[in-house]
Amino acid sequence: MNNTLKTKESFGRFDFVGQVGIFGGISLLLVVLSLVYLGVRGVNWGIDFKGGTEMQVKFAEPTTIAQVRTATEKLQLGEVGVQGFSEQNEFVISFQGKEGTTDKETNEILNASIAKLKEAITTELAANKPEIRRVDTVGPQVGAELKRNGFLAVFYCLLVILIYVGLRFDYKYAPGAVLCLFHDAVITLGIFVLVGKEVNVPVLAAILSLMGFSLNDTIVVFDRVRETEGHYREKGIGFVINKAINDMLGRTLITAGTTFTCALCLWIFADGTVSDIAFALTIGIFFGTYSSIYVAAPLVLFMEKLKTVGGKAA
Repeated sequence: MNNTLKTKESFGRFDFVGQVGIFGGISLLLVVLSLVYLGVRGVNWGIDFKGGTEMQVKFAEPTTIAQVRTATEKLQLGEVGVQGFSEQNEFVISFQGKEGTTDKETNEILNASIAKLKEAITTELAANKPEIRRVDTVGPQVGAELKRNGFLAVFYCLLVILIYVGLRFDYKYAPGAVLCLFHDAVITLGIFVLVGKEVNVPVLAAILSLMGFSLNDTIVVFDRVRETEGHYREKGIGFVINKAINDMLGRTLITAGTTFTCALCLWIFADGTVSDIAFALTIGIFFGTYSSIYVAAPLVLFMEKLKTVGGKAA
């Protein structure tokens, strides 16, 4: 019993590798549930990706979403969405509009729709003193191209990371890093869609940013694994991974905690797109820290076992 205690103390306070089966199962379940939900429910794309028009309006007097909907329903603009900010009396009105047979006709229809919407807001809600702050329009072809480029950006990001980690460390580290980032991005996107938020270009940039944050944390742990492996090779890769994670646990929690707190404050106190970006970062930082401990490093153990089995089979 004393020998067991000494062994645990030698690699740190927590036996992360010993719990890898439990947390690996949880991670796999979360990823599968996220993929199934995204496949069934679909992603709520913003106008950046699906095309359409957004108009941001602020009222000087108290105004409800129902009043804004009533003013826009009779315009026959197709499916119209009205979203309120956390700040009172400010709304974003979005619609996709109708397509004409030519680009010129489509532009004419769009300009007429925007003019009708402006007139409806400024006349029917004139007593509420509306102020039209911005009008943004993205064509459907441009939106489709942005969506395709967004997926390509994520794919190339994972591919370059796979190559970099393979060259920087060893091929047994690379799958763990990529699967870890895929794990973080899919779960974050699933939660983001679950709460009904739109996915647009800034949100995609936030997901790519959290992938960079998670990778940085993973690389730090991997570097510690490689350093520790040289000193404790005879104790086995499981011991090495456990010690490396425990050695870097304080640094990981402090770095993630401070960044998480900043993102959380932005989510709570900011509005609009900034709030959406902060929400994605808040969820992503939590799962990114978790995956660096319970997904990335333990996958090195799995790859090492595959290497051992392959060597024996050869």
